[in-house]
Amino acid sequence: MARTKRAAFADWTYWGRPVPGFGASDARLLIVGLAPAAHGGNRTGRMFTGDRSGDVLYQALYDVGLASQPTAVSVDDGLELYGVRITSPVHCAPPANKPTPGERDTCRPWLVQELRLLRPTLRAVVVLGAFGWQAALPAFAQAGWTVPRPRPAFGHGTRVTLDGPDGPDGSGGADGLDVFGCFHVSQRNTFTGRLTPGMLRDVLRTAAGAAGLS
Repeated sequence: MARTKRAAFADWTYWGRPVPGFGASDARLLIVGLAPAAHGGNRTGRMFTGDRSGDVLYQALYDVGLASQPTAVSVDDGLELYGVRITSPVHCAPPANKPTPGERDTCRPWLVQELRLLRPTLRAVVVLGAFGWQAALPAFAQAGWTVPRPRPAFGHGTRVTLDGPDGPDGSGGADGLDVFGCFHVSQRNTFTGRLTPGMLRDVLRTAAGAAGLS
């Protein structure tokens, strides 16, 4: 897809590689997406940057005080996140923008490692979409949090608190993790009104409060 460019971006040199997480390495709030868009993150090299889903997400982050500006167009546009990191279960743009369970499972160790690195400071997570939810819950478990069984079902506005992992002496370590479900910021959802800007802001604002960012 990086070789077959969209006409509007014919003069771009596409990133065309796995897209790393973006934001603070000591984030208190994590946003988990789906996968880089073929002509968005796969082009720019930054999560949710350069596509319409990102337009919606970054505007909402700005509106609730978690981003320095409402737009994200390139890696050198000056955008900063405040106490927030953005990642995804799949780091490469999938064919037809539809990641498979195989891609999800192959990429999971990277999400688990990112969660482990964030564990000392992470207090809340917003998971965008059912696919992300299904990918994230096993990753939380592998990173040390306790996920209830049966696993909680995805839903917009769902809130689940996961017990924190034990410390090295078994006495109890990190605080619990509040996990929030949110409809994905896909064009299908935003164009049809299934997810409105207000709905997205409400979830982000509540998650920011749980993370101690507001």
